[in-house]
Order: sequence, then C-alpha cells, then structure tokens
Amino acid sequence: MLEPIRALCLARLPGIAHGFFTRAGGTSRGIYAGLNCGPGSDDDPTLIARNRALVAQHLKAQHDDVVTLYQVHGSTAFTASKPVAHADRPQADAVITRTPGLAVGVLTADCAPVLFADPEARVVGAAHAGWRGAAAGILEAAIAEMERLGAKRERIRAAIGPAINQVSYEVGPELEAELLKCCPSNVQYFSRNNPRARAHFDLPGYVESRLVAAAIGEIERQSLCTYENESLFYSFRRSRHREEGDYGRQISAIVVA
Repeated sequence: MLEPIRALCLARLPGIAHGFFTRAGGTSRGIYAGLNCGPGSDDDPTLIARNRALVAQHLKAQHDDVVTLYQVHGSTAFTASKPVAHADRPQADAVITRTPGLAVGVLTADCAPVLFADPEARVVGAAHAGWRGAAAGILEAAIAEMERLGAKRERIRAAIGPAINQVSYEVGPELEAELLKCCPSNVQYFSRNNPRARAHFDLPGYVESRLVAAAIGEIERQSLCTYENESLFYSFRRSRHREEGDYGRQISAIVVA
C-alpha cells in the first residue's frame, strides 16, 4: 500500500492530486526495497516501471507512468503535454503541465522536491531542488514557466517535500564559499558545532527562502529528513556512508484531474 505525504496547501485544492511518495509499498527488493521509482538506479527496470505505474494509479492519472526528467541540477523547466518515454526524457529539473490526467514529478534521494499548483489556471509542476539547482534558479524557472502557461504568481501554491535536513547535511568549504559568493546573507543557512568544524547546510530553509523571495501565494514545508528516516526514504548520502554502491529514488508527483 502506498503512503504518500500530502501537503495541506495542495490537498485542499479541488481537481488536483499530489503526493510526496515514500519508499513504503512497491515491489523493489534489497537496497532498493519498496517504491523505487528511479530509472537511473541499477534496480530491475521491470520493477521500477511497476512502481511508477502504482504511483500513477494512486493519483488516478490517465497514463500508467509519471513524466519525469533527466535531472542535471540545472535551471531548465520543461513543459509536458503528453507522456514522455524514458529514453526521451529532457535534461531539466522542473516539469510543468496543464494537461488533465498527465502526472508529472521529480525524483529525489536527499535533494528537495517542490510541488506547485495554480488551482484557477489548472497549471501544476514539480521541481528538483538541490543546493546547486536552487542557487541556479530552478524554482524561479518553474514559476516563470507556470506563468507562461497562464498561472498567476499570487495564486501559486508550493509545497517543499522531504529532503536531507541540516543536522545530517555536512558540507565542504567549496559549497559554502560558492553560496556565500552568490549572496553573503546565505550565511544564515550554515551552522557549525565549533569554529573549526565543517558547516551543516539547511537545504529546506534555503529552498523556502527562494520561494518566499519569489512572492508566490502560499508555501508549506513537509521536510522530514531523508537521511535519518531510513524506513521512509532513500538517501544518496546514507548509501555513500554505508558504501552500498547504489540507492533508490522516491518520487514526488502531481496531476490535474
């Protein structure tokens, strides 16, 4: 049984279904056990396809898959009007649609997924926001693409899903220097236990600040920590620390009925 996390700001919108899907349910096994929806993993492609079909069915989409992307931590937003084959996935980090019944989503394993909706224009979207993509402007690109399709900024609702939290996200000096070079006020998203320790970065907080600056209608955080909650989430960083070699990906998706 699938058990997605839902955001109140999106759940109350008529005619729009969404979910930040956990690894609960699904057919994958081993290190991928559960609802692995990542075709970029080395999991059995048949099981991945079956898991993605379960997500589409749960959302009552009109197709047996969710449109996802070849994610590159960039700032490109893609508009989808029909299903996209795995081999044809565009290199982008946000997907937008106004096509009824077409589920769109992003895959994450520590980065922050963000789901968007304008209920009046019936335009929805999903963005993959790691620190690099967020700094490059992927959230703003998603909002701009929604506006191009008829959405209004002040009507857009956005929900930030599960991601690695600050307590688990130790980062190197290069990341810290790059974000401080972009904007000195980003210092507020770094903390350290002592002056000589490596910094910990608040990714959900940084993503939320970018959305606040974009002046959209409503923002909600559902940012449980993917690293700390192994029974619920896959985590790239946790898999690296355990030297597991690979990891699953959870999906966050949204659809207009």
